[in-house]
Amino acid sequence: MRSVQVIKGAILCLIASIAWGAMFPVAEQALKHIDPFYFSFLRYASVSVLLLIWLVIKEGKKALRLEGRAMLLWFYGTMAFTVYNFFIFLGQNLLGKSGVILASIMEAMMPLISILILWIHKRARPAGFTMGCMIVAFSGVFMVVTKGDIGFFSEAKNSLLPVLIIFLGVFGWVVYTIGGNSFSNWSPLRYSTLSCVLGTITAGIIVAVMTWLGYLEIPKFKTLVLIRWEMTFMILIAGLAALISWNIGVKYMKPVNGILFINFVPVTTFAISVIQGYTTTMFDVAGTLLIITALICNNLYQRKTLQKRLPQTT
Repeated sequence: MRSVQVIKGAILCLIASIAWGAMFPVAEQALKHIDPFYFSFLRYASVSVLLLIWLVIKEGKKALRLEGRAMLLWFYGTMAFTVYNFFIFLGQNLLGKSGVILASIMEAMMPLISILILWIHKRARPAGFTMGCMIVAFSGVFMVVTKGDIGFFSEAKNSLLPVLIIFLGVFGWVVYTIGGNSFSNWSPLRYSTLSCVLGTITAGIIVAVMTWLGYLEIPKFKTLVLIRWEMTFMILIAGLAALISWNIGVKYMKPVNGILFINFVPVTTFAISVIQGYTTTMFDVAGTLLIITALICNNLYQRKTLQKRLPQTT
């Protein structure tokens, strides 16, 4: 029975990772017609409705109670469904085609970024091996960003801001993921639903204010029709299906095993981008391989360390 669950978990984690990897090339097509803010808001407004229906059907109306934790839930939801989505797609859009690759790579680096955050926040200094993996991974990001041009930082100042924006977006999702530990007595579906709803409300307020101030324009109906297939994928596949598949898959496999599948995010993005005509460089390939290798090595190290601490587990 355990082996069957592991296989199911592996399949579900793979589905989620591939969906997230395809998300960035698909978003690129949609962002040619709609701004990143309305794109993100409309996407997760739809996902919120679907999650609410799912939660009520599965756990009943009692699952909608916030239990006096509204502010904490709102904060984590805002970090994920406002900060992450606004920033990562804004940065991707500003960088153009290269932003598609970089956004997916930063997504795959979430496990190492979370280690960095815990180090700063809880003074939980990572092991030397993990720190080495972090250095290798960030070296890979440097290669992809600069394309081997040592004059990048002096000649491409306009590119530094989008890179920082993407990093801040990823930072927001890592905070959200870590925050899930504060709701361990809730089901993943309940935490995902209520945080998504509250975070999307924040996004809606920001979009409304920016529209009122004249920085944004409400998308026309013909625009929504034009991006209907991209938005359908972002809502149903990269949004709802990927989120639920990941949560169930990680539950079957345990996080230390499931997190390995995040490596398929940049691989999928890379493959689709090549098919779409993106001209890759040796620095794109080498940088991506460095990051994936660092993530896998660190994951194997963590599993080995965990087994030493708990030799009785199987």
